[in-house]
Amino acid sequence: MEILEGAELCFPHLLNASCRKKVRPHSEATTIYILLSFISLLTVALNLLVIISISHYRQLHTPTNLLLLSLATSDLLVGLLLMPTEIPRTGACWFLGDFMCAACNCLAFTITSTSVGNMVLISVDRYVAICDPLCYPTKVTQRRVQICVCLCWICSVFYNSLMLKDFLIKADRYNSCYGECVIVINYIAGSVDLVFTFMGPITVIIVLYMRVFVVAVSQARAMRSHIVSVTLQPSGTGTAKKSELKAARTLGVVVAVFLLCFCPYYYPALTGQDTENSSSSSAFLVWLLYCNSSLNPVIYAFFYPWFRKSIKLIVTLQILQPDSCGTNIL
Repeated sequence: MEILEGAELCFPHLLNASCRKKVRPHSEATTIYILLSFISLLTVALNLLVIISISHYRQLHTPTNLLLLSLATSDLLVGLLLMPTEIPRTGACWFLGDFMCAACNCLAFTITSTSVGNMVLISVDRYVAICDPLCYPTKVTQRRVQICVCLCWICSVFYNSLMLKDFLIKADRYNSCYGECVIVINYIAGSVDLVFTFMGPITVIIVLYMRVFVVAVSQARAMRSHIVSVTLQPSGTGTAKKSELKAARTLGVVVAVFLLCFCPYYYPALTGQDTENSSSSSAFLVWLLYCNSSLNPVIYAFFYPWFRKSIKLIVTLQILQPDSCGTNIL
């Protein structure tokens, strides 16, 4: 009987102090590990394609693409560092020790908030480009974008270090047994994090993208009226309507995916509860949050024709040819 119970413990030699494993059928556990590993590899591959494309081709060295590069870098780290360390938690056991528990949680909060910050910067960039196109080259310069990206990363590290200060000092303070990696964010810290990492960014993104959509629609209608008045033919109506619908669909996807991935995770803070990240209770919510990093390159990059063209060049190894960095990619 003791052997049977020992087989269900994370650390069988610590009978009275070890956490118990989550027992699953072998086929189910294998399927889960394969699926999560595939999501991790897909996240790395998609974001790596974005990074290679923007870094290699000179035509893509623009302020907007620099923001996409920063977003892809933070999302790459999610797939490369956070997802692999999260996979063992599906078995309800943490074998990497207290130091790695603190480091992984700190990295998770920092990288996730940096990714959100990059999304906000992209929305600001699109707002200026659409709503004030004449001043865009002077307002949004390469140097200013570089400074904003650096500040985004620095502020994220500083902010999350302050929020997790007590947890970093004693990482096992919330663990009830050996084999756990639990972090509890109290109501006050959770409320601050809710505002800075969720409510604030989503408000900025929605407001700016709604403004962008309104301006884009008005510009499309003005152009359509101009075409009709000049050619006396209403042939541009269908095209303009299609562009309006495409713009609405793109902006809707951006906001919907952000809400879908972040709302469940921040639900406890929204309802005034403490937020607990443990190996047993919130694995699904954490993975849903991380999946935003898998979807970001699809939303922000696959909508760009240059990305599809660069993928073909990378896959066919044309990127290895001499002077390929000067290829006309646009």
